[in-house]
Amino acid sequence: MTRRLAAALISAALVAPVCAQQQEPFEPEGYRTDNYRAPVPATLEGARVLTTAEAEAIWRAKSGAFVDVLPRAPKPKNLPAGTVWRDAPRKNIPGSLWLPDTGYGALPPAMDVYFKRGLAQASRGDKAALLVVYCLADCWMSWNAAKRALAYGYSNVAWYPDGTDGWERAKLPTEEAQPEARPEQ
Repeated sequence: MTRRLAAALISAALVAPVCAQQQEPFEPEGYRTDNYRAPVPATLEGARVLTTAEAEAIWRAKSGAFVDVLPRAPKPKNLPAGTVWRDAPRKNIPGSLWLPDTGYGALPPAMDVYFKRGLAQASRGDKAALLVVYCLADCWMSWNAAKRALAYGYSNVAWYPDGTDGWERAKLPTEEAQPEARPEQ
């Protein structure tokens, strides 16, 4: 191998990790407001980012409240009379509080109150209680919701970015969930 080829290979090997890091999503200043199902950052300033093993340990120890923020498809407004509408079933981490639609970049005032009320319920009014916020893998909804919990003054927020996708891949139990009653919009 020539020295020039060896130098080129070494240079490429050193540059590749830098290029890969530059392609990784970065934390936006505010909330993500579109394209919610996309790769997420590896960090969330102010929150602890959990692996599946760490989330499982918290769940097994019952040392944190799990908050699922997966959106729920709304009932179509113009369904013909007599049409039966069935919500898609949701399986989440057992014991979770499901607060659908609270991970959007902007929340209407009623949903903001709903999310605050849900977090107060999950934390039992203790803003230092551990909250584990999740959705699905590559879902900005959980990132936004965890960031919002921090903005509300919760000081012990953990974000589980792999969500139920990672949980199910690890063959951990799930249970059929029903959303927390929410205000009409």
